Amino acid sequence: MTNQFTEQFRESLKTENTASVKAFREKAFRFFNENGFPTVRHEDWKYTNAGRLAGGNWIVQVISPEAPILDERFENLLHKFNYERNGFTALNAAFAEIVCITITKETIVEEPIRFDFSAADDTAIFPHILLIAEAGSKASIVEIYSGEAKNFTNAAIQILVEDNANLTHYRVQKESAEAFHVGTTEVSVGRGSLYNSTNINIGAQLSRHDIDVKFTAEGGEAFVDGLYMLEASQHSDTHSIIDHTVPNCVSHQNYKGVLNDRSRGVFNGKVFVRENASGTDAKQSNKNLLLSNDARIDTKPQLEIFNDDVKCAHGATVGQLEEEEMFYLLSRGLNPELSRNLLTYGFAEEIINKIGIDSIKRELDEAVLHRLNTSLEG
Repeated sequence: MTNQFTEQFRESLKTENTASVKAFREKAFRFFNENGFPTVRHEDWKYTNAGRLAGGNWIVQVISPEAPILDERFENLLHKFNYERNGFTALNAAFAEIVCITITKETIVEEPIRFDFSAADDTAIFPHILLIAEAGSKASIVEIYSGEAKNFTNAAIQILVEDNANLTHYRVQKESAEAFHVGTTEVSVGRGSLYNSTNINIGAQLSRHDIDVKFTAEGGEAFVDGLYMLEASQHSDTHSIIDHTVPNCVSHQNYKGVLNDRSRGVFNGKVFVRENASGTDAKQSNKNLLLSNDARIDTKPQLEIFNDDVKCAHGATVGQLEEEEMFYLLSRGLNPELSRNLLTYGFAEEIINKIGIDSIKRELDEAVLHRLNTSLEG
């Protein structure tokens, strides 16, 4: 079988110099050939129609000219990537522009490690980050996806948080209103370690982020939080899996959505507590603010629990601005538009305030305020 990517894949394969990785890419591309992009007939994609993306003619944009030679640890990590998740993950694995990062054992990295990605008009990029936070290390990483082009970003990151390591992860997607974005995050959390993520989605006409976090040893803790802020006809889909496979781990998930105009959001969050995972403490929340009668959200937080010795809770809310809060601001002399915008800003700011890097937080504050056509001084 052939498709629009076949010839470009043959050319890209010539730069791969690791035999097992070459075979991995070939298997992934074969899977894509046989399965194509997911459609609304697939359960995990029934609310997200990727037809506009799949129908585009995309030229693969090369970020780095030559594939790196992977050491054994990174090679093993890459081979654990679940490229059979769907056609997008398979295509990423086939074209993956691999970046390898090691945070050295017992090291504190003061400055955040930043990755900036953007693509030109009518091009597709396939960044794939492999990151190992060694035992006892501490660091922050930042993924930024931006640009003004009509492009297709298909990104993936695999993270191994070893024992007693502490990793903070910020992911910001602010691509153009004409762009398409698909991202996959896979995280393994070790003994006594902390993974703290904040995911911000305000760009692209259609975007999807799958995030899977798996606890592999006791005493791990994970925060998986996010904000999607949509307008016009934007569509954003978040699918998360938090898998408690071992005892005495803690997970927190707090996602918020602000939807205006004819935008649509999807949140599907699953928390698994396996039979062996006694002492699990898992909380999951999805709150959505609809600013328009035409905006829509499909939310489905889920718990699957196979152990009695656990503390678990989940919930979802969908609503509009509180009349009492609006009345309070109006009674203090603020005009209706500013009152509405400040309440919306406050709703979103809970997630943005998690970002501990001032420059990025300022950028997001400005982006949110610009979206609301207001300012704090207003």
